[in-house]
Formats: sequence, structure tokens, C-alpha cells
Amino acid sequence: MERFLVIVVSAAIGTAFFLWFSQAVKKQYMKEYIMSHQWLLHPNSICYWRTLMAMIGFILYFYTQYQSIAIFIFTFAAILDGADGVVARGCDLGSKWGESLDPMCDKLTYLPPLIGFAYTNILSIKFVWILVAIELAGQFFARRILTWIKFSGAANNFGKIKAIICFGLVILCGLMDKNPEIINIADEILLACIILSSASIAFKFIPNRLYADILSALNFCCGVASLVLTHNHYFAWAICIIIVGQLFDLFDGRMALKHGGTKYGPYLDDIADFVSFGLAPAYVIVQTGGVFAWLIGGAFIIGVAFRLIRFVSVDKNRTDLPEGIFNGLPSPAGALIVLGAALIATPGILWGLTCISVGLMVSHIRFAHFGRVILKKIPKPVFFLISASIIITLSYIFKTKNVVMFGYLILGSVTFYILIGRKWAFNN
Repeated sequence: MERFLVIVVSAAIGTAFFLWFSQAVKKQYMKEYIMSHQWLLHPNSICYWRTLMAMIGFILYFYTQYQSIAIFIFTFAAILDGADGVVARGCDLGSKWGESLDPMCDKLTYLPPLIGFAYTNILSIKFVWILVAIELAGQFFARRILTWIKFSGAANNFGKIKAIICFGLVILCGLMDKNPEIINIADEILLACIILSSASIAFKFIPNRLYADILSALNFCCGVASLVLTHNHYFAWAICIIIVGQLFDLFDGRMALKHGGTKYGPYLDDIADFVSFGLAPAYVIVQTGGVFAWLIGGAFIIGVAFRLIRFVSVDKNRTDLPEGIFNGLPSPAGALIVLGAALIATPGILWGLTCISVGLMVSHIRFAHFGRVILKKIPKPVFFLISASIIITLSYIFKTKNVVMFGYLILGSVTFYILIGRKWAFNN
């Protein structure tokens, strides 16, 4: 309990400072102070200071008895990760060197303690060194190549989410070090960091205009993989794969708008959506069994197909629909209703919720687009924190194999979206 309170207090103080600082940077007096004290508050200087703080915290934690002080220092250093970006944007002090320095300082902040916890048997030594190898390859080899081919070496969303998770993982390891009775999900989270780190490097070498098509293709692969898993009765894994596909689908449209795409992109996106959010959930319904399973599954497929066809042929050409507003519940959300119910409900309730899902999808009730409307209203640091929290929660569910919790999490998430999506659609 003592360690937990130290972490909570440290996080609260650090967050309060960050929120105050983020608002203060917008004031003219603070901008003038920063410009006259760049040795202290330049974005690059902040990177150096937080790296030094992390190193002090590392020494105090692993080589002295002042572990509570070490946790406070490290937590504050982790939260300062966002301060350099705030200053760079608010005072126009961004630089090419800063693009490389920021992720390098992140690595110097969280990698040493992760190595330390690996050798105290909290983390897998093999996984930690795999992460270290990928991180160093990305920092010192990939970035050099990117410089040669004149690609940006700035951190992308994969890298930013990974960094937040790594910072959180260090804090979690500190908590488990003092409270060994806590369920150890550290290796599952570490594996997610390895995947995100690899994706961060890979996407830096891919031309921007291909981002959307690649994400759509990954969504399609998730749908196919889910069908195979469902056929073999691995329902929880099949549903998890569909949710991963939804994450890919969430960003493919945004990437197409931001970076453009190919002429085949819209077709690939529609096919992927139909497989992942139509065929795959319907097959889950069929495999759960029951007299009307095939009928309900077929109705769901027809509902998703109608929803997609109406969107492509009618809704896209309507002038009375505000940008970012859907006519009818989006098929990914409709799929979530079915998937969550499949994990916790009896066949009868599952069929009833499936019918509700189909009704909402083919209706003319308006919902805000999650990626284009709702996410834009969420500050980026909050978005990254939410993404990291979702990954950590899924890691806990995988570790405990709590299928019921997984089902309620899915239904809770889609209910939250329906309420928020309706509210912001109404406001538009």
C-alpha cells in the first residue's frame, strides 16, 4: 500500500505540474521567460534534464534504500516527456535535432530500469533485450538511413504509445517489486511494447500514401484470421483479432485524408470492413450454436452489407450529412455489440442484441465518427494515455483469461461510443 500511495502521489503532482505548464506556455510572459532561459527550458534542454532525472532515479532505486524518492523522480521525469513538445509547439523551438533527441531520451529513461527489473526476475530477460535491440536499431541505424533517404525520423503514433506504455511498465514493475502478490502481467505488456516498437520503425520506411492501404490490408488479414480461429472454437482470440482489426480500420481513413492513398484503397477498405465486421462476427454467432444461429448470423451479414452499400452509394454523396457524421451505427460498433454479447450472454440474449445491432446499423440515427470527430476533440496526450490503458487492460485480461471481463469491457466500450457518438452527432 505504501508503494502504491507513493506512485499515486507522484503521478498526481507530476500531472498537475504538466497541466499548469501546458497552460502557462500559452501566456506571453512565460514565452518570454522560456526564450530568455533556453539553457533551462528549451525543448532539448528539457530532454537532457529528464534523462538526468531518470538516471538519478535508476541509481537511487537499484543501489540505495531511497526507492520512494526514486519513484517520485522517475514518475516526474516520465511526465516531463510531454513538456518538451509543449514548449516546441508553443514557442516555435522545434528542430531536426530535437526530432531525434526526444525519442533517444525516452529510451535512456525507460530502458535502464527495465533492464534492472529483468535481472530482479520481474521481467523476462529475453524480452527486455529484444526490446533493447529493436530500440537501438531504430535509434542509431534506422534514423541514419532515414536521413540519407530524406524521410522524417520523428516519432509516429506507434512510438509515442509505446513510450507511454514503457514508462507505465517501469512504474508497474516498481509496484510489483514491493507487492509480489499482484498478478504479473509485465511480460504481456512488454511484448506489446516490442510489437509497437517494431511497427514504429517499419512505418517510417513506408511512403505516406501507402499507410491507408496497408492498414486496410491488415484489417482484412485480421478478419480472415478471426474466421479461422472461430472455426477452431477459439472465440476469445477470434474476437480479440477483430478488435485489433478495428484499430487498423480506425486509422486507415485518417491516413487517407492526411497522406492520400491509391485508387484501390476505398475498395480494399470496404472489403476489409465486410470481412472483419460482417462475416467474422456472423460466424461467431453461428458457432455459438442454437436453432436460429444461422438465421441470425445471415441477418447480421445482410445488415452489414446494406450498411456498407448505403454508405458508399448514397451517404457519401449526401450534402445534408455534416462531415464526420454517420447515417446509422457504424459497422465496427455493430460488430462490437455482437462480439461482447457472444462472450457473456446466452444464445437468446445474443440473438436479441444482434437484432438491435442490425436495427441501429440500417437506421437513419446519426452517430459521430470516432476517428474524425471524437478523437479530434480529445487532446493527444489523453489519447495516447487511453490507448496505453487499453493495451494494459487487454494484457491483464489475457493473463487472467477472464473472458467475462473481456465481454463486459467490449459492451461497456461500445455503449460509451453510442452515447458519445449520439451526443456529438446531435451537436453537429
